[in-house]
Amino acid sequence: MTPHPTETAATPHLMDTYGRLPVAFTRGEGVWLWDTAGKRYLDGFSGIAVTGLGHAHPRLIQAIAEQAGRIIHASNWYRIPEQERLADLLCELSGMDNVFFCNSGCEANEAAIKLARLYGHHKGLEQPTIVVMEKAFHGRTMATLSATGNRKVQAGFEPLLTGFARVPYNDLQALEQVAASNKSVVAVLVEPIQGEGGINLPDDGYLPGMRKLCDEAGILLIFDEIQTGMGRTGKLWAYEHSGVAPDIMTVAKALANGVPIGATLATDDVAKVFTPGTHGSTFGGNPLATAVGLTVFSTLIEDKLAERAERMGKVLVQGLEAIRAKHPKAVKEIRGRGLLVGLDLVPPVADAVAACRERGLLVLTAGDNTLRLAPPLIVLDKDVAEACAIIDAALASVAI
Repeated sequence: MTPHPTETAATPHLMDTYGRLPVAFTRGEGVWLWDTAGKRYLDGFSGIAVTGLGHAHPRLIQAIAEQAGRIIHASNWYRIPEQERLADLLCELSGMDNVFFCNSGCEANEAAIKLARLYGHHKGLEQPTIVVMEKAFHGRTMATLSATGNRKVQAGFEPLLTGFARVPYNDLQALEQVAASNKSVVAVLVEPIQGEGGINLPDDGYLPGMRKLCDEAGILLIFDEIQTGMGRTGKLWAYEHSGVAPDIMTVAKALANGVPIGATLATDDVAKVFTPGTHGSTFGGNPLATAVGLTVFSTLIEDKLAERAERMGKVLVQGLEAIRAKHPKAVKEIRGRGLLVGLDLVPPVADAVAACRERGLLVLTAGDNTLRLAPPLIVLDKDVAEACAIIDAALASVAI
């Protein structure tokens, strides 16, 4: 029997917030990680879609060392050249006009929520309301927790913040009804593909219909690209699959390949409501984080890793479909885009994840019973083949 994660807790001094698994890693290279016993694992989820360039990438090692030798941190009271260059690059490649840098995805979403509320107050709304989705995940600060559509992670932290209206994901009619009945709606916050909620993809007309509704009603459209951005889904940004663009976009996770950073992007019309003193961050956009972000972005573009993600995603899904055909009683559905893929399982997903780990593959859960795959964008055909072979064996061991 697989031991409960808390049975292997390394120290009593860490707060028990994670239910840590009984593995610790000492080093990584490319798509591989090695634990303290020297066992090698294929990284199938990139530290939750963070290490898109894999581990110990030589360009990142050099960038971190060189920047640390110059300056690691400077206050945002002063200009930060690396931050300005990364902002220029983000805007050039997203169509946005302005960027606010912070340290994480939840902070990026927090800034987006504050920006939308302030924008609403400037429009004369006394209580601006943001429409959010069921099964969404936007973070664990009080505002982003309130925006998240998962009662399990909200439980115990009430009272949640007001100012949010919730509708089902991929239900344009429900959104239209809320927008028509609530004149305080200032924005819609949505993941182009729901990650934590179960790798849920919208219908083709959902995001274009949402964009049309927002334009007609004068409502802001906010895309949470924290897990889906940076080439993960086969495009630089997942919203590009729908042919529409947001008014506000949030980015984090893979932006600096593990060095903490987040960014909130917005059009000029929206961003201008932020003025000196309205928002800030001590560490956000410091020289080290943004220098690494510049290197990640340059590598992503130069190596055409978004295109690679699209191609390798098809290889991965093809392999998983073969597994589904072999284990029809274990796999209900395969969903995904690029290198963000989920398998809805019949046996408990936690058992499948443990069986994969025992065989040298790291995967993750999502939604109610979905096995999530988000390997580094540098993954090779042979790596995908090995991952599929392990999943095949793991499902054989846990199949009902």
